[in-house]
Amino acid sequence: MPERHKTCPQSQEQVIGMYFLEHRAKLLDIAAFLDRIDRAQPDVEASDFRHDAFKQAISLLIDGEPDRAKRILELLSDSSAELPQSAHGTKGASGAVAIAAG
Repeated sequence: MPERHKTCPQSQEQVIGMYFLEHRAKLLDIAAFLDRIDRAQPDVEASDFRHDAFKQAISLLIDGEPDRAKRILELLSDSSAELPQSAHGTKGASGAVAIAAG
């Protein structure tokens, strides 16, 4: 693994001490979200692209490679040049890119 440029003035122990409880709560929130999906009634149609993207993002989160935040943001971002479809009848952006099955 290449040496990473150290840009944080704190030690790893300081970062963990300062942010552990906050991010522990976020992990529990993600676990609860996934548990809710598991307990929900299954849909007849194929799996939801947002759920698939979320699982891919979790894989990136634990792969040990650098720039996880950037790679996850890129995974969940639409980089196409096409104009977005109308969000009429929805709450707006879906937070993940729908890949057409082909």
